[in-house]
Amino acid sequence: MAHNLIQCQILVQKAVRAASDYIASSSTESLFLVRPVHESDFVLGLQKEARLAKLPINVGIHEPAQGGEKVKNTLIWIDESGKITQKYQKLHLFDVDIKGGPVLKESRNVEKGTKIVPPFETPVGRLGLSICFDLRFPEVSLALRRQGAEIITYPSAFTVPTGQAHWETLLRARAIETQSYIVAAAQCGPHNPKRFSYGHSLIVNPWGEVVAKLGGEYEEPEIAVADIDFDLLTKVRTEMPLLRRTDVYPEV
Repeated sequence: MAHNLIQCQILVQKAVRAASDYIASSSTESLFLVRPVHESDFVLGLQKEARLAKLPINVGIHEPAQGGEKVKNTLIWIDESGKITQKYQKLHLFDVDIKGGPVLKESRNVEKGTKIVPPFETPVGRLGLSICFDLRFPEVSLALRRQGAEIITYPSAFTVPTGQAHWETLLRARAIETQSYIVAAAQCGPHNPKRFSYGHSLIVNPWGEVVAKLGGEYEEPEIAVADIDFDLLTKVRTEMPLLRRTDVYPEV
């Protein structure tokens, strides 16, 4: 975790959102590493960096769950004063058995979240929080859009096979159907001998265009930057109105 804090500090110095504190090799390791936010050297280090840089940070962490047998996969917003002002716990857990690939059962040691956090005001617009596997469930992003989101974040650690197949397609779909900016910071490269992440961080505009993209090879932390064009967002939402038939199907 100390190494990952250094990587995130590099990213902060480049004015980028970080991705996650760690990926554990086992549930035992995960429980050993996890700390409450007020005791986590990783979180405390990023809070200090946010204060020094006067830069908000959106970062994925793990916290202890009640009972001590599982952890929470959490996304926090640290404001420019270093205060944690928002916290979202991942709703959808990654339980996948890929033929010829990894078997990943996040539910074995992760507690699922129970609510969507309403979008909140930030220096770059009204922002909604989601995490990784949540990307496959449009109900979350649609609910955030209905509540006023202009930007939705998806910090992720996709596997290589699922990333190659669906990563960009899903992110562009979420942008198009919500008519919002999508910011998806992605871990890349090896975490341990059995776990590689796909990378390819993306920023997508409300028309579904990729406006920033990184690669999938890890050498050092990289930054992707794009302008948030509210004139474009307004234009897309005005000229392509999405009028939901909630008289026919339930409102999400």
